[in-house]
Amino acid sequence: MQLYDVLIVGAGPCGLAAGIEAAKAGLSHLILEKGSITESIRRYPKRMRFFSTAENIEIGGIPFPISDVKANRSEALQYYRKVAGYYHLNFKLFTEVAQVVKQDDEVFEIQTVGGENYYAKKVIISTGYFDFPRFLGINGEKLPHVSHYYDEPFQYSFSKVVIVGGANSAVEAALEMYRHDVDVTVVHRGEDFRPTVKYWLIPDVKNRVKEGKIKTRFNSLTKAIEPKRVLIENTQTGEEEWLEADFVLMLIGYIPDGALLQRCGVELRQPSMVPVYDPETFETNVSGLYLCGTVVAGIHTEKVFIENGRDHAAAIIDHIAGRKVRKVKELIDRI
Repeated sequence: MQLYDVLIVGAGPCGLAAGIEAAKAGLSHLILEKGSITESIRRYPKRMRFFSTAENIEIGGIPFPISDVKANRSEALQYYRKVAGYYHLNFKLFTEVAQVVKQDDEVFEIQTVGGENYYAKKVIISTGYFDFPRFLGINGEKLPHVSHYYDEPFQYSFSKVVIVGGANSAVEAALEMYRHDVDVTVVHRGEDFRPTVKYWLIPDVKNRVKEGKIKTRFNSLTKAIEPKRVLIENTQTGEEEWLEADFVLMLIGYIPDGALLQRCGVELRQPSMVPVYDPETFETNVSGLYLCGTVVAGIHTEKVFIENGRDHAAAIIDHIAGRKVRKVKELIDRI
């Protein structure tokens, strides 16, 4: 039985940052990931560009050199792969964790879906949130023509698509689809697009709406989905309307895997699903088990992202190594 000093669940940017900090501290480590390295970024829309500037999503003190100010998906995938290689991070990829069991004060047993078990003195869960989309709980939400993810517009050309949501994902998808001969309608419960939408997208999408090239239904709730149509209700008038739809994209956000956290013994506050943890050390109610990155945010995933989530790693490893814990600003005010 090999006993690692630190085992990290999740190989996203924050999980990589934790592995880097462990390596720099001379701690043996293993990173378990149910997909590929930076799996969530790999599944992002093909031409997505990050909100954050490149220096704000760097990890391990390695500069992120790009020709533009903000990195795109492909550049980020290349960067994180090269940084992981530079630090010789130890991975076991395509290995899904089922639960973490604390055997005694010194050892955790990490059980995997495939039946392999791993052992570590400390565990860091950094699983993000992208694998668990929000559901509205309406009829038809799991029909074959409904998706909670968007990657590229080509399969939707010359068809009718209803996008549910008003944040970045919905706006970016609507703009790309409009430019690829898609008849797009955006349905959003708010009176306008979310104020957190990337600032450079707002003039573009609002002008396309004014021109009638992207249709919108604001102040509207999605009530049901059927093959070829979607039922919505105006929250101000109470009127219902059926929209034609060959495809429906439910781009309403994602939440962390609360069930996994609970199987690992981590308590969740309800209804926010925010786990119980020390905001300075990121240690949970389970002694020796830590959380790193967006997984700490519960349903409030907009509060933690790579910019501030990457810094959790340094505080966690400081605590594990018995050093003075560096202070982390949990929420960055963005301009």
